[in-house]
Amino acid sequence: MSKSDDSFGIAIIGAGERGVYFIGSRIAEAARDTGLRVIGVFDRLADRAELAAAHLSTVYRSVGLDHEVRVFATLDEATADSAVDLAIVTTHTDSHREPVERAVAHGKRVYLDKPISVTLSDAEEIAVAEQRSGQPIMMGFTRRYEQPWIESVRLAHGGRIGTPRMVLLRSVIPYTRYLQLWHRSGARSGGALNDKGSHHFDVLNWIADGAQPVQVSATGGVSGIFTPDPTAAARCSECDRDCPYRRHETLIDKFEGVGRVPNVSWQTAEEVHDRNDTCVYHPGADIDDHAVVTVQYDSGLVATLFFAIFGPWATDQETLEIIGDSGRLRMERHSGDIDLVEQHGRARSMVHHPNPDRSSSHYGADRELVRKLERFLKGETPPVGVAEGVDSLRLVTAAQMSLAEGGRPVDPRKLSVAEVAQ
Repeated sequence: MSKSDDSFGIAIIGAGERGVYFIGSRIAEAARDTGLRVIGVFDRLADRAELAAAHLSTVYRSVGLDHEVRVFATLDEATADSAVDLAIVTTHTDSHREPVERAVAHGKRVYLDKPISVTLSDAEEIAVAEQRSGQPIMMGFTRRYEQPWIESVRLAHGGRIGTPRMVLLRSVIPYTRYLQLWHRSGARSGGALNDKGSHHFDVLNWIADGAQPVQVSATGGVSGIFTPDPTAAARCSECDRDCPYRRHETLIDKFEGVGRVPNVSWQTAEEVHDRNDTCVYHPGADIDDHAVVTVQYDSGLVATLFFAIFGPWATDQETLEIIGDSGRLRMERHSGDIDLVEQHGRARSMVHHPNPDRSSSHYGADRELVRKLERFLKGETPPVGVAEGVDSLRLVTAAQMSLAEGGRPVDPRKLSVAEVAQ
């Protein structure tokens, strides 16, 4: 591809749902309004990469552009290609470090999807790579690109409810898919508390507005709802049981637009970490499925995450409540509405956010992410980056340590790589 001065070439590294069928598709859909072009895709599974490139090429044609996305044969080819300005890293979480280091070594800008990594050692090395490059890395905590969350934090920081004193982030999303995808391995994903909870801990730190977390305590763990059943079929496509967790047929899958297999590579894959319909009862999963985590900040703010990946699908599946010393706000992610109480209860209002993008993925956050990517490539500082990724992982790690030790309070500031590795 020959580049014009106002265009930016992109390599997607990791051809899964997030990288290709959400971010990549949104980039292609907006191609007439931006200078972003996906040059090519790399994945360790050649068939998945081929099908992903064909999908994106079809999206480009659907908006009237004759642009063919190619497949990179190797990671080095993807990160060294002169037509590539930005590497989008959406590999399995335990594989984030290498493509980031390769990309920045070749002078590329980097978008890194959340969580930053599984281990603090990898997170710290990613931070070192960013520092060496002299360029910020943009991270994909989607709530930083989602208007109701942005407005909620703005209101909390703007004095409308007084000084924030308490936070409750309630996330009861039936994400049993974590037991059906590669996330079921804690070594690959860091578990549900890392993959999904990393968003939430980033929000808590965002609200804390520079205050430092000094204590984390957590209870929960494994509920027993998904006790391994060796008699169950290995995957949904091989099973005829009446099961509320059947992949691509649950209400949450249909609501989020993943009521289908993105391409046949997920159906033909044999390895558990390569397919996306492993039975929730299949032996081998080692991740927690619920937790209540409390974070104490040095400002006095107390924040709690109430988290579960089971339960019924409902429209109030994720809510944010912030209590100040003169008011409170409660935001419901599904509707985007904020119920605001001010002046010790003397004033109450509902803040609405009409958003033409809300029907798109992540309530429109991915379309905003694409707009931010273009501005990032033009030199604008991204709304969230590696420092926030490391801070979020510190809370995840502290929470997991507390969970494993019966709720013992953990100071996230004192976590060392050596201690965590033990």
